[in-house]
Amino acid sequence: MAKRMNVNADMGEGYGHYDIGNDDAILKIVKSVNVACGLHAGDATVMRDVCLKAKANGVSVGAHPGFNDIWGFGRRQIRMNADDLEYLVAYQLGALAGMAAYAGVKVTHVKPHGALNNMCAVDSAYARAIARAIKVVDPSLYYLALSGTEMEKAAIDIGVPLSREAFIDRLYEDDGNLRSRTHADAMIRDPKVASERVVRMVLDGEIISVNGKKMPTKFDSLCVHGDEPSAIAVASACCEALRAAGVELVTLPEMMAG
Repeated sequence: MAKRMNVNADMGEGYGHYDIGNDDAILKIVKSVNVACGLHAGDATVMRDVCLKAKANGVSVGAHPGFNDIWGFGRRQIRMNADDLEYLVAYQLGALAGMAAYAGVKVTHVKPHGALNNMCAVDSAYARAIARAIKVVDPSLYYLALSGTEMEKAAIDIGVPLSREAFIDRLYEDDGNLRSRTHADAMIRDPKVASERVVRMVLDGEIISVNGKKMPTKFDSLCVHGDEPSAIAVASACCEALRAAGVELVTLPEMMAG
């Protein structure tokens, strides 16, 4: 049986008159998108437009909630009560669901953004807050969680659909967590390096850490960051390489349907 894989990208991260990333180009490459929900980036018009374009391209739509930190683009850690975080995420899920309705599409998954994603990977209370928000707002939503983290555990414990994620354009530490962006080499911006790495990830089912450690990893989706200048080149090279290796690229719901 041929291998299948989902490739997703974070997008809709412009705001007002400001564009971040080339959403139109990315939508023609990936099969699922994670749309900013108005707090770390994005606004009502941007969300609606991305949902309409995603529908036109046959791309599934997910929510990309973050901290309410536009100045820091959601990449600064914020400590808060876990209940407050739950409501903050639920608020964002509702916002995207409303804008998705204008396009006649249903939101299919939830993936935390930036610092929130990093914190949820290691903080059980934060990871569980997101799972609770999903269960209340729409229990059919997949929790797109970094494989092997507290997010994965939270989805299983609280009983929401789980989809595991790995990253095309990020390096990993030996413990399986993403290398911090404070390191200059945290991002993989060379299309050739990224494409060779992603084919190995999918065919071998393992991730190679920054120190060369082989880490067998289960994942259903691979992410590329849409806000990076290298995003189009990296995403294109990786998707082409996967197809050349016999991997079928599908939407996240199709991937999870088996």
